[in-house]
Amino acid sequence: MFFKKNVQPAKNELLMKKNIVLNCTAQNKEEAIVRAGEMLCNSGYVTHGYVDGMLAREKKLSTCIGNYIAIPHGESEVKKEIISSGLVVMVYPKGITWDEETVNLVIGIAGVGDEHLEILRNIVERLDTPEAVQELVQSGDADKIYQVFRD
Repeated sequence: MFFKKNVQPAKNELLMKKNIVLNCTAQNKEEAIVRAGEMLCNSGYVTHGYVDGMLAREKKLSTCIGNYIAIPHGESEVKKEIISSGLVVMVYPKGITWDEETVNLVIGIAGVGDEHLEILRNIVERLDTPEAVQELVQSGDADKIYQVFRD
């Protein structure tokens, strides 16, 4: 894994455009989780220990929430690794097998305190149907994805 050191996110910026990656590929969900975790770390949202917590969380309970979405995040034991709340969005047009479902949108989340609950609620509200997710995935437009998460 490659982690940058001493990177701080822009103040109060939950999602940075650079953290929206289109046309991703991964061999499996673990590879996708590590990549999302590295992006969170390299953007200054978390320390590298958070990535291990993301993988541990996935072993206990799948973060696939349906509608072609997975929301990998760290387990409670790694909350201390969160520097500030943030997210990364990775689009897998060809999909990843995530347990027994196909995932096209991986949204890595780090939430300070209970902010992760609000982040999760907002994701579910904005992407409440499989059609909404597929429209976003097929758009191939990072600006459109950014607006969905910023509005």
